[in-house]
Amino acid sequence: MTDSLPDDAFIHSGGQNRAEVAALLGRALELVVGLASSAADRPPLPNEPLIPEQPVGTDKLLTGLEHILKTSMNPTHPGWLAHMDPQPSTASLIGDLAAASVNNNMLSLEMSPAFTRLERALLKDIAKRFGLPETSGGVMASGGSLANLQALAVARNVKLGSADEGLWSRAKRPVLFCSEVAHTSVQKAAMLLGFGRGAVRTVAVDGNSKLRLDKLETAYEAALRTGEEPFCVVATAGTTTTGNIDPLSSIADFCEKHDLWFHVDAAYGGALVFSETYRHLLTGVEQADSVTFNPQKWLYVAKTCALALFRDIRVLETHFRTAAPYMGQSELINLGEISVQGTRHADVLKLWLTLQHLGTSGLTELIDRSIQLTVQLAEKLRAVPDLRFAGEPETNLLCFRLEPPGHEAAELDGLNGRLQRYLLETRHIFLSLPDYGGAKWLRVVVLNPHAGEAHMERLADGVRAFRSAGCTSATPAALG
Repeated sequence: MTDSLPDDAFIHSGGQNRAEVAALLGRALELVVGLASSAADRPPLPNEPLIPEQPVGTDKLLTGLEHILKTSMNPTHPGWLAHMDPQPSTASLIGDLAAASVNNNMLSLEMSPAFTRLERALLKDIAKRFGLPETSGGVMASGGSLANLQALAVARNVKLGSADEGLWSRAKRPVLFCSEVAHTSVQKAAMLLGFGRGAVRTVAVDGNSKLRLDKLETAYEAALRTGEEPFCVVATAGTTTTGNIDPLSSIADFCEKHDLWFHVDAAYGGALVFSETYRHLLTGVEQADSVTFNPQKWLYVAKTCALALFRDIRVLETHFRTAAPYMGQSELINLGEISVQGTRHADVLKLWLTLQHLGTSGLTELIDRSIQLTVQLAEKLRAVPDLRFAGEPETNLLCFRLEPPGHEAAELDGLNGRLQRYLLETRHIFLSLPDYGGAKWLRVVVLNPHAGEAHMERLADGVRAFRSAGCTSATPAALG
């Protein structure tokens, strides 16, 4: 673990900090139980139906829970390097437990007085870290897909004036642009917002998965020639497969020139704002009209935790708000009136607790270390014959595949599938195997707080051994 992090920041996979974590969770549990035990001393609020005819005993309940947990995805294992789904911070576990204990509803200020104020203040602070102005702020959502939906709904309403009248009376078909490797939630949002998936014009990328500005210009001009109405460009900061970042400053200038809404999907890469060393990779995000950011990824907050941030929070009130008189009105607008979701869990608590517990220094170390380990891994793998990268790594994702000569494309896909199983069986390291550019690639996401240089060497050694052995197959095994 890194120096700036508390000893109990994460539950160590080998149990080295069991006593410290148990003490922290014990204190948190005592707090929650104490508050729940004295709930009658405070003004009211919440009951619960269950499926069994009769309550099950504690032993049976816990046995069932143990089975579920033992057969779940195991991101705490140091060999878990497959996805953007890390072990959650200890503080966010406490946050979920504590938020559930009071069961507040982010629908309205009346039903979540402290959490509503905390969400508004914290998201404004985070928006300013992205370089957005004093007018900025945002709302939370249950995942990046909903955050992108919220941002694109606002973009539609602002640029096309469709909040009340919809799109039906428009003479021209609205279209938006994103790279061909942008997250599929952009197409999903277009479908849900009435444009249809066909309104998303995908733009070619370069060899490093970055949107090509010349191709964006071409796509824009083509849309105008065919009588369509461009209104938005979605840039990606941290592509799903390779982790690369679009040229944000150039896209921002393009949007300003053509009066287009500029949205940045920084669901993954947005965490770089917490790193002085690498935040320059996000240069240009400060010009965005809206930003999606998921602390549930590189900030280690338990799911779900996503943010839809806006350059001017007032657009939510003027171009999205749907008043709900049954909520009651107050000095603050109810979050349920300006967000896609109505009833919502108080995810802000685990976000706030994680930021408090780890601090900027701890987050910086986690982010910087993961990128540095990725660089080290890339250097080790470059020495392996017949190994190809899907572009230059820019963050903490590395995408590679073996391509020995004399194999057809389908054979190479099968070969890399066997390499995935070989690493799991012989090195206890699990990588994902996404489709990218019409082929199967092995993807490393160096996000695990327990993974270090030894694990990078173990992974590289496994690839070398598989290649040297003539690329034999292996039997899959599960992470224990």
